[in-house]
Amino acid sequence: MAELKPYREIPIGGRIEKAGNSEEFKTGDWKTFKPVWNSEKCTNCMVCPVLCPEDCIPVEKGEKPVRKETDLDYCKGCGICAQVCPVKCIEMKKGDADE
Repeated sequence: MAELKPYREIPIGGRIEKAGNSEEFKTGDWKTFKPVWNSEKCTNCMVCPVLCPEDCIPVEKGEKPVRKETDLDYCKGCGICAQVCPVKCIEMKKGDADE
């Protein structure tokens, strides 16, 4: 029988050891919802890139920053971007967003 460890020697679950490590975890296509962004309606307010927990909304930097298409390799489909968008230019769609 294995010897039990004292609680202080057991690693804490859910601990993030390194900041910004989401780039190491591609979500690929397992998400249930995908964001569909309407670039014509977008005002480039930059609220969604700032609040995206996975940092998967790229921004072209410059005098006036420009939002780019969501990187679906890293998006988990949480929908925060759609909820915070002041002009509602992001819609969460179930399944394949191209359907």
